[in-house]
Amino acid sequence: MGPQRLPPLLLMLLDCWASVSAQTRATPPVTTEGLNSTQAAGTTLRPALSPRPSGTPKAPVPSTGPRPTPVTDVAALCVCDLTPAQCDVNCCCDPDCSSMDFSVFSACSVPIVTGDSHFCSQKAAIYSLNFTANPPQRVFKLVDRINPSIFCIHITNYKPALSFINPEVPDENNFDKLMKTSGGFSLSSESEISFETQSDIPATAKYKYGARLQTSDSFLRFPSPLMSSLCTDDNPAAFLVNQAVKCTRRINLEQCEEIEALGMAYYSSPKILRVPGLRTKAEIPITVQSILIQSLNKTLTRLEDSIVLNQTLVEAGDVKICTNVVLEVKYSLTYTEAGEIAQAGLALLLGTVSGPVVPLEQKFEIHFIQQNTKPIPLSGNPGYVVGLPLAAGFQPQKGSGIIQTMNRFGQLTILRSTAEQDCLAVEGIRTPVLFGYDMQSGCKLRLPKAITCQLAVQKVKSLLKGQGFPDYVAPFGNSQAQDVLDWVPVRFITQASHMKDSCQLPMALVIEVKWTKYGSLLNPQAKIVNVTASLLSSSFPETNSGNERTVLLSTAVAFVDASAPAEAGFRARPTINARLPFNFFFPFV
Repeated sequence: MGPQRLPPLLLMLLDCWASVSAQTRATPPVTTEGLNSTQAAGTTLRPALSPRPSGTPKAPVPSTGPRPTPVTDVAALCVCDLTPAQCDVNCCCDPDCSSMDFSVFSACSVPIVTGDSHFCSQKAAIYSLNFTANPPQRVFKLVDRINPSIFCIHITNYKPALSFINPEVPDENNFDKLMKTSGGFSLSSESEISFETQSDIPATAKYKYGARLQTSDSFLRFPSPLMSSLCTDDNPAAFLVNQAVKCTRRINLEQCEEIEALGMAYYSSPKILRVPGLRTKAEIPITVQSILIQSLNKTLTRLEDSIVLNQTLVEAGDVKICTNVVLEVKYSLTYTEAGEIAQAGLALLLGTVSGPVVPLEQKFEIHFIQQNTKPIPLSGNPGYVVGLPLAAGFQPQKGSGIIQTMNRFGQLTILRSTAEQDCLAVEGIRTPVLFGYDMQSGCKLRLPKAITCQLAVQKVKSLLKGQGFPDYVAPFGNSQAQDVLDWVPVRFITQASHMKDSCQLPMALVIEVKWTKYGSLLNPQAKIVNVTASLLSSSFPETNSGNERTVLLSTAVAFVDASAPAEAGFRARPTINARLPFNFFFPFV
């Protein structure tokens, strides 16, 4: 019986191994430093393969092609040589080290240095220390290693592929040859037309993060500190970059009317471009939303009309006062998803300063708010989720649906506490009521002596309740606005003190939300069943001394779990429910 035939794939792999083994050279000599002699190393023998059976195809012999040559000489490569002209410790390949240095080495930090890992045959420089010799010496070997990977370069048919090609620099001798190779260049009328057409297209059609906000003539700027706390007036506002800065400005009251950075017009007059670079589109004017006037005794007064006030130098006897000076600026810019500016609002705090030379401190803030063009997200499906705001609204007339604001964080809100604790300064700044979170906040309200009780009651109620206090709260997070009968009405209770007084001033607003677990015991859903808002009032405070009185206002939210405890129950025993037919006793009955 003849020899059994082997699979062709196995024969091909055996031929490749035989060719690689045949080309492997013997291990070169071993050099020992300090002995001035060379020791011949033994030749590494490779196992011989059995002859190939007759009839099997012959694998191509790679020895006929050019073998890749290493670009780097591993014998001259030393990766641990970090100090020039000095011997590095335990660096056996350092050319600056002598035999005396090798005798005190403890080990070789880099014992082997190999060549390119893409080649099937690699040069390797092996370094070691011979501690048996006296003194210890370094042993250096240069061997050939076989790469075990099957994806390696054995022969090369394109030598420049092993390294980067240096481009040929044009000169007077090779210019004509390079022109023919590259195809030259031409300036046709078509390229000129396309260039002119593309030059009219704007570079950007929207604002990007960090881009400067452009105005009709320059950029939107506001003062900020640079190298010190002193104000510099050339700080540009960047798109989507919220900033809050504080700087100091030394002013001479004689020149207060001439300094532009002290007046309202400097911050409200620019018009922001809706889209950068395109002045043909509509510009966004900066709308003055609120103005607060601060007197010398820190009393704040809100102006009803947003008129432009100019700083004015007033002389009261020997004292000179500069009025309507800008102390605080707050920008609020609304942008769309397309990178356009939709609205620009401005809140100002004006004050008065006195003295010949005044160190004036100014604050500047800029905030970006994304315009909500998407539907209101749910607060739960169906039950409420802890940490999401309550869904609330009001019914304008009987029979209509529930009206909700597009801002889901502004449907049921309370006062927001700030570091200043000034109710007038934080008016309009509210925080949403979040499901499952008990909250408490407050502020101080300074009432002048001349204010009447009725005006104070109206002002305090507007501060505690805010604008558009809701009449209904959704029982579930996904309740529909048209299902009015499912919504929970807000019970509003006013509690006054027992003292018989003609005027009761509200002091606190307490909101109690009762909820229960609804549905399966394995996955219960949170459902709101009752909402009560209690307005606690007290007698109108009298002024002991001075021209004003201070009232402490507070709001609180409490969530109460009204779920009934689950009771264990058992099924009733099965009974036989059998009935006789109605004519069973016929004809006797």
